[in-house]
Amino acid sequence: MHDYDIDTCRLEPSKHFRNTWMRKWDWDYVDLRNAIRDAYATKKVGKNKYEIFVRKKGSKKIIAVYMWENETLFVITKGEG
Repeated sequence: MHDYDIDTCRLEPSKHFRNTWMRKWDWDYVDLRNAIRDAYATKKVGKNKYEIFVRKKGSKKIIAVYMWENETLFVITKGEG
């Protein structure tokens, strides 16, 4: 389904995602990691880009990029639906 291991990779949200959406949703890094781990669907939309669909305090779509060189999942943005 996806090429990253959420339990071992580094999780890094963008400054915008962290300061707006994580704050609005009242999430911390543990909540974000758990939401990605428990995602009901993950869709690869590019070479290293993923759409991750989660249900935690509502339905959300998180867009993330996996960077192989430093094993980091960089969370770019979101979409609510």
